[in-house]
Amino acid sequence: MGAVREITYREAVREAMCEEMRRDENVFLMGEDIGAYGGGFGVSLGMLQEFGPERVRETPISETAFVGAGVGAAITGMRPIIDLMFSDFMAVCYDQIINQAAKMHFMFAGKISVPMVIRGAAGGGTGAAAQHSQSLEQMYCHVPGLKVVVPSTPYDAKGLLKAAIRDDNPVVFLEQKKLYNVKGPVPDEEYLIPLGKADVKREGTDVTLITYGRMVPYCLSVAEKLVKEEIRVEVLDLRSLSPLDKPAIIESVKKTGRAVVVHEAVEFAGFGGEIVSVIMDSDAFCQLKAPVKRVGGRFCPVPFNANLEKEAFPTEERIEAAVREIL
Repeated sequence: MGAVREITYREAVREAMCEEMRRDENVFLMGEDIGAYGGGFGVSLGMLQEFGPERVRETPISETAFVGAGVGAAITGMRPIIDLMFSDFMAVCYDQIINQAAKMHFMFAGKISVPMVIRGAAGGGTGAAAQHSQSLEQMYCHVPGLKVVVPSTPYDAKGLLKAAIRDDNPVVFLEQKKLYNVKGPVPDEEYLIPLGKADVKREGTDVTLITYGRMVPYCLSVAEKLVKEEIRVEVLDLRSLSPLDKPAIIESVKKTGRAVVVHEAVEFAGFGGEIVSVIMDSDAFCQLKAPVKRVGGRFCPVPFNANLEKEAFPTEERIEAAVREIL
């Protein structure tokens, strides 16, 4: 067993990219400001010096152009990692992702693959306002052919990104920006986390909080608070939304008999509805002691004002209130 260090989420993402680029010369990084500037969030600092401008490729401010170039590179044998900076910018190149990358393997009868990772900083909490604070993961989960990953810890971020880079399918890899400075244990030795496997971050018997990304620490904080009242909350971190670990959801809800689904994205038509459907369509339904609750973002553009922005997203108070309601 190798040494375990405490590093940030940002450093874990960088390590994953660097290790895979050293391992496979077909892996390269492309995007805006990723070279000398080190990326919009400092994730790629130092990579230009190690790998050079051929493998850390600066792009014009044209997401349609460089995501399209990434699709072309992927189908001809390369493994591009595309840094979109803010995940909101996927709206600019939606056609390249949805109609090209996601469908080519199917439309060419499996004769070509599209092994590419599209990274983007998602979510709010930084005062970046309506066009730079969205959580759009549900839009990508709806598209057959795309995999969607939202890690919550440095350990998960590194292991999942390495697995995503080696995957032969296009993977949308969302890094919620408020997590970049969060530290956690990460082994020195190589490891991968398979896509599609959820993780129980805390065991419990009374209610399951089903969540992912930035809401994981919120849910863990609520669980820690409630244990003082002998309320034992299980926290299930989905990590991967597509493919989705349905057995893990069903098993946890069967054990506790109660569930609250929590995500930062807008609650209306959000991914939480799919999770509720998984529970209701399974034998976990017969074990429910209360209706399944959802706690998600408000149905509004994300405000710039700090106080309003806070209220646009789930808070620990709202999560706790939902847990108490079904208890």
